[in-house]
Amino acid sequence: MSKKNTILIVDDEPDIVNLTERFLQLDSFKILTCSNGKEAIKIVEDKYKEIALILCDIMMPGLSGFEVLRSIRSKEDYKNIRVVLFTVKSFEEDIEKGKELGADGYITKPFSGNELRDYIKKVLNK
Repeated sequence: MSKKNTILIVDDEPDIVNLTERFLQLDSFKILTCSNGKEAIKIVEDKYKEIALILCDIMMPGLSGFEVLRSIRSKEDYKNIRVVLFTVKSFEEDIEKGKELGADGYITKPFSGNELRDYIKKVLNK
């Protein structure tokens, strides 16, 4: 697994954030959370050397997950941060858009804790 062990969870639904955080802490990840895209970008600017992966909702007020992904992928310093889009949208066009923007993966809600943990570990080991 990556030497960095911090995951940033970006979602505007507090219950999803709390549940996801609890699942990922089972694997000893350090978790950072925020509820919108602007805050996510600020956290990445401050802590990009620590962050291994961003788990980012697509549909949020303000900046969407796609806009956060676009911003992350535009900076050379952030190139090693994995980004997994996390959403209830499972439309093929959204998956394709995420891939075009440089997403490392895509998880749809609802999810199981084990499925989420296994997927995150797989993405980090790429």
